[in-house]
Amino acid sequence: MANLGVNIDHVATIRQARGTQYPDPVEAAVLAQLGGADQITVHLREDRRHIIDRDVRLLRSILQVPLNLEMACTAEMIRIALEVKPDMVTLVPEKREERTTEGGLDVAGQMGSLTDAVRALQSAQIPCSLFIEPESSAVDATLRTGASMVEFHTGRYSEVAGAEQNKELQRISAACAYAFSKGIAPHAGHGLNYRNVTPVAVIPHMQDLNIGHSIVARAVLVGLERAVREMKELIRRP
Repeated sequence: MANLGVNIDHVATIRQARGTQYPDPVEAAVLAQLGGADQITVHLREDRRHIIDRDVRLLRSILQVPLNLEMACTAEMIRIALEVKPDMVTLVPEKREERTTEGGLDVAGQMGSLTDAVRALQSAQIPCSLFIEPESSAVDATLRTGASMVEFHTGRYSEVAGAEQNKELQRISAACAYAFSKGIAPHAGHGLNYRNVTPVAVIPHMQDLNIGHSIVARAVLVGLERAVREMKELIRRP
């Protein structure tokens, strides 16, 4: 049964749009906890377009559930992670012009830098996950870096429908089974919402689902605590 990681980046997006001190993503994280979040996820981007350093440090000090820090594989981000010591780090690809993460890491093409980052983080007792496409080749490349977890990119699954969506679901399921067989904990995220999450949540061996935009969008109408609780119920549905 999958756990729910709530990504609160878009609360910070609203704050940064006007340069105010509200809404505070740290307050949002507390409400998400009350709604049943098993983990809080934030992406500290190089351009600080939403989450900022202050948010990460405060979250680390007050959260009662694990903090998952998403970040690019750069010297600056690794330094911050080693200082803050989140409960886990997810290394993700990052382009300054993108609105949101567009796909998984090219692990084979970045083997040297990713391996060095994973080694540095896990030597500091910070478990490390790589955000990858749901493919066995990407899992094999992740194994060579030494990372203990993967997060499968579900963007394609979330964008299609019907037979094409079923095909994507099978691809995610097969990748999940393969990762588990290799001793790597499988997680998933990107584009998951209240209508498409349950089939992914019930994939055998799936551990965590990281969901942000759809929960924050729902929270605008019903409040964050209720929005998180509703998503948690969908994930825990047998």
